[in-house]
Amino acid sequence: MLFSLAPMEGLTGHVYRRVFSESFGSLDRYYTPFLPQIRMGCPLSPKALKEVDPEANRGLTVIPQLLSNNADEFVWAAQQLADLGYREINLNVGCPSGTVVAKGRGAGFLGRLEELERFLSDVCERSPLAVSVKTRLGIANDDGFERILELFCRVPWAELIVHPRVQKDRYDGAARKEAFGTALARAPFPVAYNGDVCGADDIEALTEAYPATQHIMIGRGLLTNPALVRMVRGGTCLTHGELQQFHDALFEAYQREMGGNAVFRMKEWWFYVERAFVDPMRVHRAIRKVRTIADYEAAADRIFAEGRLCSNPRFDAAETPLR
Repeated sequence: MLFSLAPMEGLTGHVYRRVFSESFGSLDRYYTPFLPQIRMGCPLSPKALKEVDPEANRGLTVIPQLLSNNADEFVWAAQQLADLGYREINLNVGCPSGTVVAKGRGAGFLGRLEELERFLSDVCERSPLAVSVKTRLGIANDDGFERILELFCRVPWAELIVHPRVQKDRYDGAARKEAFGTALARAPFPVAYNGDVCGADDIEALTEAYPATQHIMIGRGLLTNPALVRMVRGGTCLTHGELQQFHDALFEAYQREMGGNAVFRMKEWWFYVERAFVDPMRVHRAIRKVRTIADYEAAADRIFAEGRLCSNPRFDAAETPLR
């Protein structure tokens, strides 16, 4: 079974990937949050270069992700990534953001299937890299997923990653896993699963229902419990001490990267990790108002001195958000 870290903007970038792999061991794959839009004839931006710098990702299998509906720009970006040594590029046609969808990108592309098919055929023919795609089931409902799947099956993908929700769902409601099962059975290429893998029991249930599953992409579940994959593979559970060491290494790395703004990046991290504690609301209250590095460090020290971890940390997608 392959396990990969999902692309989550502002959370699973190159700094997080490096510290995570050093603390908990490498996953099979890491997908970058989608890179800033790349224009024809223009080099990768400094932000994009930081994300895909081979030295920053040394020893990790990293797959850059693009959010594009322009075939020429996609191929241009793929060539630059190929020149850096990458072997695969991932196309995002699943992002549910309203601003992205309004531009016909991400999940918005699923509402223009004829245009999407031309785009897909073009980029797969011309791309110097193998192309995989991450998709949703549709925009307002999943009635058209059969047609979407037929379209995908006519294109020689490296892999199809299915998040079985529609754009209007965003991340709410139950994932429609039957659609993943359909894609898994019909596609002539590998099919991966993504969505609501919050704990080890979710992985067990998924693989029992769909034994042919070979690749699971995890986002929120791994952010809450960074030892999740290790546990599934028969290793030890997350400990209080290693979570604190991971926190300290991550905060230090973010400070080197962005100075005082590291506090705000870590607050986003805590939205998930606070749920690993027995009293997540207490953790939330300790973190939510801090602004300075000194105040943040004092709050984090207090959390780790006083807080206790759950015996089985998990991100429960059905819970009322703490914020």
